[in-house]
Amino acid sequence: MSSHIHIAILDDYQGVALELADWSNMQSKASIDVYRDTIHDEDQLAKRLEPYTIYITTTGFVNRSIDMVAAAAKGIIVTGTGGYGDPTLEHIWALFFEVARSIAVEDKNVKNANPQWQTLIPIGLSGKTLSLLGVGRLGGKTAKIAKLFGMRVLGWSPNLTKERAEAAGVELAESKEDLFKQADFLSIHLVLAPSTRHLVGKAELAALKPTAFFFNTSRGPIVDEEALLDTLYNKRIAGAGLDVYDIEPLPLNHPLRKAPNVVLTPHNAYISDDNYKAWWSGTAQNVSNYLEGKELRAILNGKE
Repeated sequence: MSSHIHIAILDDYQGVALELADWSNMQSKASIDVYRDTIHDEDQLAKRLEPYTIYITTTGFVNRSIDMVAAAAKGIIVTGTGGYGDPTLEHIWALFFEVARSIAVEDKNVKNANPQWQTLIPIGLSGKTLSLLGVGRLGGKTAKIAKLFGMRVLGWSPNLTKERAEAAGVELAESKEDLFKQADFLSIHLVLAPSTRHLVGKAELAALKPTAFFFNTSRGPIVDEEALLDTLYNKRIAGAGLDVYDIEPLPLNHPLRKAPNVVLTPHNAYISDDNYKAWWSGTAQNVSNYLEGKELRAILNGKE
């Protein structure tokens, strides 16, 4: 091993990686560069990263953004960290509430001295149908909370069985079309894979009621973005809440930024102060272990 290691921290948008962990014990062995921007061009990115031995991406112990087969072929160790809490679940419900109760709109009205005191009627949750496209860990937890508000919960995915649906406490929809047709709130909880890319397209979105709300906190390409844009701009549904996109960061001139009746967040559902502290502390420890020649917990095929 070289006596001096070059480390690149990628996509540290808030510039907090070096503040939330103790990197001091490796200063004599390594130099760290922090990148707060994102390069989409693969050739430019490869050129930027060429001098580095260690690349750090903010993630836990599940990572589907790295080509594990290629990494294994080159003898590259891919490791991860633990997290803390369940910020994605919290964010899912923050988006539900924000969209249903038009909080940002009314906040803007009050601050801008709109003479009309109340402008919109919030949407109540009790008795509404929450349709979950995917009922895994997050989908199941989302369902439990929905029932606290008196919501009916439907679920469907290509592999969801009646037994698994019952175990999660949700009704199994007859089909994907049925899931969308019955939804007052439709929320995606699937992983991105070749089988789920554009699983939601023009036909699925057209099946939603004009009063329905659409949410995606999973991965952007699960949804046909052009079909979603067409749906939003033509106001075929009541609104949407999105945290993920085809291209991230979302280009400044992207039409979603001006789409009507949509709440957008910058793929930060997984972020919280405690989760970041756990991740960055674990990351610093992983780097320290590597520099000291200690064994690392490897991720294989996208999982620990």
